[in-house]
Amino acid sequence: MNLHFIAIGGSIMHSLAIALKQQGHQVSGSDDKIFDPAKSRLAEVGILPEKEGWDPDRVTTSLDAVILGMHAFEDNPELRKAQEIGVKIYSFPEFIYEHSRQKQRIVVAGSYGKTTVTAMIMHVLKAHGKDFDYMVGAQVDGFDNPVRLSDEAPMIVLEGDEYLASKLDPRPKFLHYKPHITVITGISWDHINVFPSEDIYEEQFTLLLESLEKAGDIMYNEGDARLRSLVETYTDANSQYRYPFTTPKYKVKDGKYEIRLGGERAFVPLIGRHNMANLAAAWLVCKQLSVTIEDFLEYIQTFKGASIRLETLHQSDKLTLIRDYAHAPAKVAASVQAVRESYPKKNLIACMELHTFSSLDQGYLPLYEETMAQADHRIVYVNPKAVEQKRMPEITKSHLVKAFGDENLIHVSNAEELKAAIAAVRTDDDVCLMMSSANFGGLDLNSLI
Repeated sequence: MNLHFIAIGGSIMHSLAIALKQQGHQVSGSDDKIFDPAKSRLAEVGILPEKEGWDPDRVTTSLDAVILGMHAFEDNPELRKAQEIGVKIYSFPEFIYEHSRQKQRIVVAGSYGKTTVTAMIMHVLKAHGKDFDYMVGAQVDGFDNPVRLSDEAPMIVLEGDEYLASKLDPRPKFLHYKPHITVITGISWDHINVFPSEDIYEEQFTLLLESLEKAGDIMYNEGDARLRSLVETYTDANSQYRYPFTTPKYKVKDGKYEIRLGGERAFVPLIGRHNMANLAAAWLVCKQLSVTIEDFLEYIQTFKGASIRLETLHQSDKLTLIRDYAHAPAKVAASVQAVRESYPKKNLIACMELHTFSSLDQGYLPLYEETMAQADHRIVYVNPKAVEQKRMPEITKSHLVKAFGDENLIHVSNAEELKAAIAAVRTDDDVCLMMSSANFGGLDLNSLI
């Protein structure tokens, strides 16, 4: 096929473009800004646009289809040209579904944990020798690209995002996939810029449940009361097979987690109560795909996690440095709890960046109350440029202190202030947890070492 990507620089968009190029398709793309790692990865396979910006001349009747990224607006000149000349237009979830119509589709959804659960399933299936396609929202050890599409694989494992498919299609991405096996890890309000109330956000998962195929399997976290209620209300126990999971029993011994799962015990290379629940979800899926508990626990021993998900960057007697993607309240609380539980006696410095539309909204901020309470020192970084670019009202220290319920909260507004604030509370027996979906104003985390 001859395919053109509008807004090729996105995380999944550029990975999908690379996967299709490697499969032998002719691929081109455009974007107004492309940053690393997308820029370097596209250049490596020869599909980096020669220049940034939009050019309608790139869109011709020789194209089989245009794949539209979320960051391309309705008035994009290339999109308008495609509409005028009648070229087929897909959002990327629509395209992935079209490619996987004849495959068994496994979709992992939820407000948190979906990347990790998807990565666990991928790791175990690969170790088990199964052939499968996949799409995941992070780099996973052992996989060259976060997306694989093939003609021969009989199944596909998909991370199911609730965010909108494109500016032309304001439905959640996961509604396009029509899964045979569905996992929902939990529900916690996020993406306030497109789901302005908790009820509207929850409705997206209702729509997912209502869209499930007959005889489909659903694995859900029954410890989440809201999710449990939705599943019981919007699925039919006679036509859809429900498999609830909870956080399995576990012990922490010298910082190592021993889990009891499927009647077996094993040490696992993960930390935190939420990751034990993630393991239980991944196990249920793998069990449905004919993996035994003994094999699952053996294979999971070598799982190194998904990038930026409680990823240890440095470990020594004086400092353990961990970076994490956490930004929504439930994610922040879970990550802080995980690190505190793993390092109960160390000086825990928790740093988070408020960067998303939701986290910078003053009406949403109170949801962060006590999310970092288990840390010895709590630092919140707000980049004034990010606030300005998103056209949000200024966030001051008093806003943060009130929202987090923490008089001792440290507020910083640039990378150097953040670095100095961390240095001021160091004891040489520290664990430093850096939580952000951005990059702390370009701070080189290695400089903290």
